[in-house]
Amino acid sequence: MAGRIETLQGLIAQDPGNSRLRYMLAMEIANAGDLEGAVKIYQEIIERDADYSAAYFHGGQTLERLGRIEDAKTLYRQGIEATTRNGDSHTRSELEGALAQIGG
Repeated sequence: MAGRIETLQGLIAQDPGNSRLRYMLAMEIANAGDLEGAVKIYQEIIERDADYSAAYFHGGQTLERLGRIEDAKTLYRQGIEATTRNGDSHTRSELEGALAQIGG
């Protein structure tokens, strides 16, 4: 897993604006058990690319795993706004379901 993380970090260094690479890195870091590190990367993605829908959903899921339910609700709501704006109805549906599941 560390090899993939290092590879992704190298690719991001070459293409810092690539949200997909950052998303893949966040997923790898979460899978390696560094949930806080993954949340930081999801937040970086959203700051750089507010329409990258998957970062809201997986960022919220990671916050839930950390027990940060209110933060997850906030991120899901922001994601619903973003997906409404960018027309990503599939991810919007996932975000609405996740929010409903935690009582948001």
